[in-house]
Amino acid sequence: MTSPPAGWRGQARDRTCRCFRWVGGGVRAVVRPSLLRRLLIAQMLLLMLMWTLGIAYLLSLGGRSFLLLEATRLFEAINLVADDLEQAPDKRQRLLDKMHETIVEDYGGRPERWPTFVVVQHGQVVYRTRYAPSALPPQPSDQVSSVQLDGTLYRSRTLRADSGTQVTMFAPDDGWNVLRTVYSDGFYFMPLLTCLPFLVIPAWVSIRLAMRPWTEVAREVKRRGPKELQPLRYRDSHQELAIMVDAINGWMLRVAASSERERCFVADAAHELRTPLAAMMVNVQALDSRARDDRERQLMAGILSSGHRATRVVNQLLSLMRSEASEADAAEGVELERLLQDRLAALAPLAALKGAGIELQAEVEAEPGLRVLASPTALASLVDNLVENAIKYGPRGGVIRVDLRRQGDLALLVIEDEGPGIPPALRERVFDRFYRDPSQREPGSGLGLAIVRAVLRRLEGQIRLADGESGGLRVEVSMPLAP
Repeated sequence: MTSPPAGWRGQARDRTCRCFRWVGGGVRAVVRPSLLRRLLIAQMLLLMLMWTLGIAYLLSLGGRSFLLLEATRLFEAINLVADDLEQAPDKRQRLLDKMHETIVEDYGGRPERWPTFVVVQHGQVVYRTRYAPSALPPQPSDQVSSVQLDGTLYRSRTLRADSGTQVTMFAPDDGWNVLRTVYSDGFYFMPLLTCLPFLVIPAWVSIRLAMRPWTEVAREVKRRGPKELQPLRYRDSHQELAIMVDAINGWMLRVAASSERERCFVADAAHELRTPLAAMMVNVQALDSRARDDRERQLMAGILSSGHRATRVVNQLLSLMRSEASEADAAEGVELERLLQDRLAALAPLAALKGAGIELQAEVEAEPGLRVLASPTALASLVDNLVENAIKYGPRGGVIRVDLRRQGDLALLVIEDEGPGIPPALRERVFDRFYRDPSQREPGSGLGLAIVRAVLRRLEGQIRLADGESGGLRVEVSMPLAP
């Protein structure tokens, strides 16, 4: 016997994996909490509860036997037969036996659980059905009542005719007759079994329709961006939904006010720090020029480095607050190629400090005439932060490639370095303020990419981080072109 080919075994494994994924997805969908499923189950349980209460009520009444005890015309018919055939006992016996058989012919189960009756004439028992109690109620009543006879609890009723003949009918006081009716006749149970499956779909549709306003609110919230904290536009007269919408609107207003206070505080603090930092840097540079030995020069160099770093952080904070401010700078048509050349020229000394091997290639098929409608200051901040990161994290002797080209209605700016890159798991986190890759040893504030994203959010642009061709980081920035 030849073994199946390896390709066939691989396809079988793929089909098995897909089957397991499909089953696992179905199980997760069933196990996952769902408000719709919760309401549907609640409706079905309520229906079952109402049905159970109805059955319990019938059990408390003795079921069909109770209905039999309420049949006054049946009692009158038995009394009439007994009176008419008083002089013919044998015929009366046969006729009353036939009447009893007619009464119990639809009853299943044991005969001792069937209804029975006793006929009394002139104080003497003239007829007694089989399994009827040997004694009569001590106080016969025309109303259905419970009585204990021969160690068994019965529900009984006695009806006396004008002639003095009386009929006493007995039925065991339990739910057996109800259960017999439910399972044999199906009068109460079958409608539930028949309708319950068909009630699920209408109940599901009704719940879905009732939850449409809730779904509309959820969709509007889902469409909101992280900075869109305006009150929800959805208005509805439903009381429960109005309470929720008002609560969400109040919460968003509080978050917006808190965010605005935070932005103003950071912007004011950064602005106030610029002057003393600048004064400190001037004094330290003056002291550095008067240093008397190498130790003093080393200390001054450390102070200058820390001062430059603090100044950069303050400037980045101001750029971030300005990028996120509601009152944006005046937008104008900015030619990207010229802006890119100017910023690369300004950053060339920084590249030289990192090593002579750093090369900025801005002329790689840079397409001229590409313009975007934006603030020149914001775009300059965007380019500066991306190129500075490439310089900072790139190796000595590496190359930074900068490319600008058109992609449909978008301008695509690509900056690629040969540094260590960013792990895929952290490529979303690095856009958070003050977050840095824990494996990085280069100093930094963790604000550069946050500023870039803030600028692109105002431009309705996108940024994507990927692996570079040389193993470094590839940053792709797309911005809509000006009309």
